[in-house]
Amino acid sequence: MNTAVAERAAWRGAPVLLLAIVLAWSLAIGAELTGSVQWVHHHRLMVDGVSPWFSLALFLLAWQIHIAAMMLPTALPMIGLFRQVAGVQRHPGLARAGFLGGYLVVWTLFGLAALVGDALLDSMIQRWHWLMHRPEWVAGPILVMAGTFQFSELKERCLDKCRQPRSFLINHYRQGVSGAFSLGLRHGLFCLGCCWALMVVMFIVGIANLLWMAPLALLMLYEKVGRHGRRVARSSGAALMLIGMLVIADPAWMPNLLPAH
Repeated sequence: MNTAVAERAAWRGAPVLLLAIVLAWSLAIGAELTGSVQWVHHHRLMVDGVSPWFSLALFLLAWQIHIAAMMLPTALPMIGLFRQVAGVQRHPGLARAGFLGGYLVVWTLFGLAALVGDALLDSMIQRWHWLMHRPEWVAGPILVMAGTFQFSELKERCLDKCRQPRSFLINHYRQGVSGAFSLGLRHGLFCLGCCWALMVVMFIVGIANLLWMAPLALLMLYEKVGRHGRRVARSSGAALMLIGMLVIADPAWMPNLLPAH
């Protein structure tokens, strides 16, 4: 069985995760259609009338939905292959849970760091009157930064690890729950290394903004599994840089890009 066939079989071997992905997208789309988007769009630490702890709980819930929708599809080849390999362990279910737990820990910590960064940025904007009335000078440079990162060596090195799940397993696989958790952490870090800049974009446009969420999710998936992933990554980088510069030059060009911050 060649690698492509094995990876397709691995995708089919994770029905619970596939269900989680479908449910996450259903929640995001349903919230948009019913006008309840604030429940999955939540990415603010301080919200009027809501305690910081409750706000944090809302964010963690929304963020897990966001990760299930956008990042789990890109990790399915690796998760599926690990599922197959871990099947011979004494406690395969615990090993699989440990691997997925390690992966989610990385992205949850990143989400919390991004949330704190967003709160600090919001505080700075509130104190800087000039910037408060020019949100394009926040969104535009972040889009340019994300586009520039698409050309970086770090992006490509991390993508190489994600594009070769079989080699990654051969080099780093260890039995047991702790070994699985460590492997999940390691894989999560490489996944974060190639996708963090695109996920930061979601904090600017809104983490449940479907107009950005869907294409960026497809982009990150294709970067990892598509035949022309490198070419598409760089083309998308150029597009993001262009959009960022257009937003800076004329924010009215894309009024839906800049939600009230």
